[in-house]
Amino acid sequence: MSKEQVFLLPDVGEGLTEAEILQWAVQVGDSVEINQVIVEVETAKAAVELPSPYAGVVGTLHAKEGETLPVGKPLITVLSDVSGTPDVTEPPATDAASAPDREALLVGYGPQEGSGRRRRRRPGVPPTNQPTASTPLQAPAVAPAPEAAPAPATERTAAKPPVRKLAKDLGVDITVVTPTGPGATVTRDDVRRAAEAELVAAEPPKLGTPETPVTAAETRIPIRGVRKHTAAAMVASAFTAPHVTEFMTVDVTATMRLRDTVAARREFRELRVTPLLFVARALLLALRNTPEANASWDEPAQEIVLKHYVNLGIAAATGRGLIVPNIKHADRMSLRELAEALAALTSTARDGRTTPQSMMDGTITITNVGVFGVDTGTPILNPGEAAILAVGAIRRTPWVVTDASGTETIQPRWVTQLALSFDHRLVDGQQGSQLLADLGAFLHDPGLAML
Repeated sequence: MSKEQVFLLPDVGEGLTEAEILQWAVQVGDSVEINQVIVEVETAKAAVELPSPYAGVVGTLHAKEGETLPVGKPLITVLSDVSGTPDVTEPPATDAASAPDREALLVGYGPQEGSGRRRRRRPGVPPTNQPTASTPLQAPAVAPAPEAAPAPATERTAAKPPVRKLAKDLGVDITVVTPTGPGATVTRDDVRRAAEAELVAAEPPKLGTPETPVTAAETRIPIRGVRKHTAAAMVASAFTAPHVTEFMTVDVTATMRLRDTVAARREFRELRVTPLLFVARALLLALRNTPEANASWDEPAQEIVLKHYVNLGIAAATGRGLIVPNIKHADRMSLRELAEALAALTSTARDGRTTPQSMMDGTITITNVGVFGVDTGTPILNPGEAAILAVGAIRRTPWVVTDASGTETIQPRWVTQLALSFDHRLVDGQQGSQLLADLGAFLHDPGLAML
């Protein structure tokens, strides 16, 4: 006898309410094992591969690729053969309304009573008789038609989720791409070469033909995933927290010299020592004098929550949109530990492996707009935080330098611009100015950190 076991879409991150189905790793009729990856979904924060909590045969896929499914709704039904096996205690049925009370695990959700809703069949696809919990697996009463030869099993192409997403965006069938990566995995370059080959092979239609009407001057892109979350968060922040932005131009020549000195040290030779490392360190030091900038506003409780730890967010531009992972307890780290954490954060974001957990509970953020050659900006606060720092490009600039005797000369110096936005409910003008001034002082003269 077979038993239907329904896996409900879990909350893979704190407070997430839905996820988009990026790619199924199984199809109806496939055998699955416990903890086998069955689907890749994209939440508002990250792409996540979900493992199966059950072993058996796939009975129903409750959503198609590209569809958005609410948390707590059926994701997949697995048919398990329970004949001759002892009864296994079922996980308690879970109502979608009580989803916040569940532990955010990827396994352990039992079938929800009354949720056995079938996926709507596609036109032209005949219905299949699928066994249910009350229907034994037995031969039909009538003589069966000759069975067709089973379709050969196809091995799933090895590729990381970001590579699969790139292939999907470029319209490339990843199963026909020639892999060149380690272990016969498909890389980003493989996908791009395949896309270029398709473009070369296809002759572009002439303007005015039915394939490309001259009136088709717009492209509509669905708002979902990271973009949808970012848009909602920025609107909520901009129209909830009263933003104030202050600017400061700083001579960071001494910090650039310190960077060269640190990078040459034996313990840092295998690390990428960037100016961002010293900006992050200077901000952590400056926060000691202005802890109000490391706080949040609790509207329901009408309280200001001062954080006695710093989870330092670093804004990162990825192929999926802007994300802000954070370094937990950055204030407790040595300079080397901070450099390692920055390197790991950057690498993980670039590879599309940032987890929802790494983007939670941030307390203050740095956005490095200087990598794009931009001098400054007016950054919008990350929701739940009191301040965000924008760091501009570091340029060689003519600068008035005053020596110990008071003599002024014009010299080429390394100069950058800092922009600090803060929530005026939490940080007043004096406090915001003090934080920015302390930060600029540490970057101008790193030796002040010794005081």
